[in-house]
Amino acid sequence: MMSPTIAQHPIKPRRVWLDTDIMIGMKDETPREVDDAIALIMALDQPDKIELVGISTITYASYAYEVTRKLLTWYNKTGKVIPVYRGSDTANDAGTENEATRALANALRAEKMPILAIGPVTNIATVVKNHPELVSQIEEVVVCAGRTPGLPFKPGLETLSVGDYNFEMDPESFRILFDAGLNIVLSGYECSIYTFLGKTDVDFLNNTNESDKWLYDQLRPWQQFNEKLFGVDGFVPWDTTPLGYLTHPDYFRYYNDIPVRINVGPNDAGPGNKPYLEVSYDYTDTNWRATYAYKTLPGFEEIVIDSMKRASKSQ
Repeated sequence: MMSPTIAQHPIKPRRVWLDTDIMIGMKDETPREVDDAIALIMALDQPDKIELVGISTITYASYAYEVTRKLLTWYNKTGKVIPVYRGSDTANDAGTENEATRALANALRAEKMPILAIGPVTNIATVVKNHPELVSQIEEVVVCAGRTPGLPFKPGLETLSVGDYNFEMDPESFRILFDAGLNIVLSGYECSIYTFLGKTDVDFLNNTNESDKWLYDQLRPWQQFNEKLFGVDGFVPWDTTPLGYLTHPDYFRYYNDIPVRINVGPNDAGPGNKPYLEVSYDYTDTNWRATYAYKTLPGFEEIVIDSMKRASKSQ
């Protein structure tokens, strides 16, 4: 007797809001970081896993708006419109409404969803502060930030320390999110350092295709700038790991329900003191909790590169 056939229903992609401080290609004295753009391209390449409901910008919001729309023109092949909204320019004005916070609030009124925050979290904190009734609509906030106690951020040959930029730009907004009791996932330096894109990893973009060549012309100078700073020709695409938590969670190792504190101590990347967003099971005097991604497993780097290659071939 034959066994009955059970219909297999495809799992729907997670509908996610993206909040980003994307600044690839912005003219400045030095090249601008490119990892937000890599994360966006990778997200667009995973329509079976993630569907971007909307995108909000943070810091340099108008430039970020324009470059995001450019990237969507090249890499959004789903046929679905992904709206883009300008958010906070200063990343220190939590509570001040803007185009992005109003749009995010409206989206949360319509449905419950996670937020992927790969820049300072000011826009999200504004929604939480001004609309506490919407907190329950936020499934989780996945952030590129945080560290274990005493962990220095020293990329490359470990000769120079850098800060936890997304947190240090606006610590108060992190307080707002944790005080609200949100489910927060931290995936920052400690997890991301395992992924590295060197010169040969992006050489395929150096061709006559308009979008590929533009992307290569931003990535290559960023690699060379990283070599000057950190001694290695290449860069860590930091923001791909919080995205990876949503698209490829099995490629990471986590500390679950780990206590979180903001501690103040000597600045390891400059003079004076500064706040640190730190996690430890030894912290017994805090109600803040998070999921903390501390390690990336082999294979994730190839996923990032393959996403870029597929995006290139689809042009």
